[in-house]
Amino acid sequence: MADDQGCVEEQGVGDSASEDSDSVDAKPDRSSFLPTLCSKKKKNVSEQSIKTTRDRVPTYQYSMNFEKVGKCIIINNKNFDKVTGMGVRNGTDKDAEALFKCFRRLGFDVVIYNDCSCAMMQDLLKKASEEDQFTKCPHVDLTAHFRGDRCRTLLEKPKLFSISGTELDDGIQADSGPINDTDANPRYKIPVEADFLFAYSTVPGYYSWRSPGSGSWFVQALCSILEEHGKDLEIMQILTRVNDRVARHFESQCDNPRFHEKKQIPCVVSMLTKELYFSQ
Repeated sequence: MADDQGCVEEQGVGDSASEDSDSVDAKPDRSSFLPTLCSKKKKNVSEQSIKTTRDRVPTYQYSMNFEKVGKCIIINNKNFDKVTGMGVRNGTDKDAEALFKCFRRLGFDVVIYNDCSCAMMQDLLKKASEEDQFTKCPHVDLTAHFRGDRCRTLLEKPKLFSISGTELDDGIQADSGPINDTDANPRYKIPVEADFLFAYSTVPGYYSWRSPGSGSWFVQALCSILEEHGKDLEIMQILTRVNDRVARHFESQCDNPRFHEKKQIPCVVSMLTKELYFSQ
């Protein structure tokens, strides 16, 4: 394993390299993929200001005008049963802490669950879906609780999953039509798999990297971009910048050639039907 190879991450030009050894955060998953989950430039007097946000059209935006933006559930699995053959995921506590602070700052109600078995994750996410408000467990089993036909209170609301088909979609009847629909009682159907977004730390089939001292590359980049632009950029813009930061600013350094100078690129799968901003 990379834990034993003395690997360290290299964080790009201008960034200080970590002194901690990197670890492979997750082995490649070669099972079928879904569906089966910078600071702003300052304005100069002599130049035009550069826009970092796109024009917002209310009709095409998810409503975020709530006292609490939403519920953020962090499942922080560090220790595993011996039967899994998995070692301790040192550095995951750094990820959990960073994500907790980041999403609470964005207005989410954040809770952390540590060392959950597959059954525990199923149970807590099922309970979360029933509240009107998420290993080694297939993510489709976890996210299914939030489908439109099983959790109507989240119908047409964004459901975001960050994760370090054979079924037919019959749709689900919505209670009301689009905002600009003139019919007083319109009826239309929403696909049950609509309004999900999955942000994977890496492309299926590739390793995901983690620094025991700093946390995973993906979460480091995600929290950094959210702190900089979480309240002004749209979610796909945010995740595109996360992709860029992970791709350009991180590279493993290792005595073992197999783990030396390796890169990583996150992967986003979106079924969102509107633009998502964390601020109204």
